[in-house]
Amino acid sequence: MERPGADGRESTEGVGGERGSGSSRHGSIDHQTIDRYETGAARWEARRSPTYLDEARALAGRIEAAGVGGPTIDLGCGTGWYAPVLPAPVVALDAARSMLERAAVHAPAALAVQADLAVLPLRGTALAGAWARNSYVHLAQAHVPAALAELHRCLRPGAPVEITFFGGQGEGRDLVRNDDLPGRFFSLWSPDRLLDVVEGAGFDLARLVPRTGRDGETSYDVRAVRAVSLPDHVAVGMDMLVCGLNPSLYAAEAGVGYARPGNRFWPAALAAGLASRDRDPGHALRHHGLGMTDLVKRATVAASELTAAEYRSGFGRVERLAEWLAPGAVCFVGLAGWRAAVDRAGTAGPQERRVGGRPAYVMPSTSGLNARVALPELAGHLRAASRLARAPR
Repeated sequence: MERPGADGRESTEGVGGERGSGSSRHGSIDHQTIDRYETGAARWEARRSPTYLDEARALAGRIEAAGVGGPTIDLGCGTGWYAPVLPAPVVALDAARSMLERAAVHAPAALAVQADLAVLPLRGTALAGAWARNSYVHLAQAHVPAALAELHRCLRPGAPVEITFFGGQGEGRDLVRNDDLPGRFFSLWSPDRLLDVVEGAGFDLARLVPRTGRDGETSYDVRAVRAVSLPDHVAVGMDMLVCGLNPSLYAAEAGVGYARPGNRFWPAALAAGLASRDRDPGHALRHHGLGMTDLVKRATVAASELTAAEYRSGFGRVERLAEWLAPGAVCFVGLAGWRAAVDRAGTAGPQERRVGGRPAYVMPSTSGLNARVALPELAGHLRAASRLARAPR
């Protein structure tokens, strides 16, 4: 990997982030990192050169082979070195205007967009592929799931992506040696957590490529494909994390969990006061602290297609997610997954078994096929799970 440094090696290809507090639960990156690029773009460019053109060309080949159609995006495009080798048309996106001005020189045919990685100004399923060379490294770890969920929203199913992350432990400013733009924020990742986050964001991982730079530091190139799935909507300190069995194909294509009209989850959540906007998981997370994930990310016509091994593997990921982001409680919607992964005799209600150190609640399925459980009862379960999440520890 090539990190920031005074020796002229390549660093971040720009930055994606909002001008806000880096400590915000739903924000991306503080203004200080962007300002370093705004004031140091010329110095940054003079000390570096594009050293990953072969990787960008290889991604271009994968995008063309996928044949899903549409524009390609260079996320955190920086000076625009890589945009010309990506399949046209190319969107060159960066949060720093000074970087976009340099990109206009190196990639004059690209459409320049100043925007935040966490709020992409694009319609859903518009993109055929994405390249992000050292841009998500500027997001706090806890903000990356939301940013990848936003990328998932904008990509077409089957679209290839390549995203670079820095390996290691910790996050904060001044984590790198010989940084010629000091004061920038970086996050460092273990491969295990990175794999969990990529899977949770609704991507099929093709390959995780580790790189070791001359200074001994590690990075990871995530080569993945946007799956027909749903991304996690999660944040640090959620009031409650709702965990479904797996996305239905209907929900995955709609882009919203429990989207089928006959499913009672959203009516129950509205009745219980856990949400105030129908079928809008992003709004529920931002305004009500209600996160959403699934035991298994693979979309199916029916949950009966899943195996016990998939449930057990998925439970491990959810447990690690809960330990990391520390929701008030985890509420499992549907007993089948809990019984397959944890307790074959499990019943609805609070559970003795904790999940990632957090209290767990299991409730009946909200599917319209589970007609014996009425809407008021489902809403009552969600209220009970919410009380458990808010109970003093």
